[in-house]
Amino acid sequence: MLQTLAQDALLSIFSHILFIIITWRAIQSVNFDALIHKSRVFEARVLIILVTIVIGTTVSKFFLELIQWGQQLIYLF
Repeated sequence: MLQTLAQDALLSIFSHILFIIITWRAIQSVNFDALIHKSRVFEARVLIILVTIVIGTTVSKFFLELIQWGQQLIYLF
C-alpha cells in the first residue's frame, strides 16, 4: 500500500517536471517581443514562467488521470 503511494508520488513528480519542461521549450519558440513593453521585461518573464507552470501542470494532471482511469477499468469486469 505505502509502496504504491510512493510510486504514484514519484510518477506525479516526474510527470509534472517533464511536462513543464516540454511546455517551456514550446513557449520559447513563440516570439513575444511585440507584446512586451521595454519597461516591463521582468514582469513579462515572470508571467511566461507562471503560464508555463500552469499549462505543464494541467497537461500532466490530464495524463495522470488517464493512467489512473485505465488502472481502474479492471474493476468494471
